[in-house]
Amino acid sequence: MKQTIILLGPPGSGKGTQGEKLSEQFGYVRLSTGDMLREAVRNETSLGLKAKNYMAGGALVPNDLIINLMKEKISSLAQGTGVIFDGFPRTVEQADALGEQIDVDLALNLDVGDEELVNRLTLRRSCPQCNSVYHLLYNPPKKNNFCDKCGSTLYHRDDDKEETVRNRLKVYRDKTLPLTEYYRKAGKLCTIEGVGSIDEIFDQVKKAVG
Repeated sequence: MKQTIILLGPPGSGKGTQGEKLSEQFGYVRLSTGDMLREAVRNETSLGLKAKNYMAGGALVPNDLIINLMKEKISSLAQGTGVIFDGFPRTVEQADALGEQIDVDLALNLDVGDEELVNRLTLRRSCPQCNSVYHLLYNPPKKNNFCDKCGSTLYHRDDDKEETVRNRLKVYRDKTLPLTEYYRKAGKLCTIEGVGSIDEIFDQVKKAVG
């Protein structure tokens, strides 16, 4: 099994879902910058206050804020821990910084077309407490508008509204897509088409990390 995995792919490609399944089945620690940033915003930490305006507009949070956040998390991991990075790195500069901290074994890229992503994201609903994510068509909550896991009222994130989604996709194409070439040159890239059922995609993911 690969020990250190980066999940690449545009917003809504299923990185969080697949990362969660890998974590549950194989015991990886999943580090999601999105979850960590949203928690910082909710708690109104100094990082959260700085990041809030960038996130609300669909822009990338500046490199220095993200890199410092991830360095703290990496330093807290026990040696030999399998780890999945979800949402980091998002730029080549971040990838260079990560490479100074830890050896990356696999960059797993989920490829999905833009119109499918807009459909996925605008119908996505999130839990403000436990960060669970639902989709009104593909993965609805058992009780309308309430989280299955903790019972909290779900909400429609500002960055999941259509105008912001399209901006997020543009930012991804401009800033993050070059990472696929970065990791391809390093011989660590595996691209999977992120379309189909969650389990069908996960079968391909397991083959890639095995």
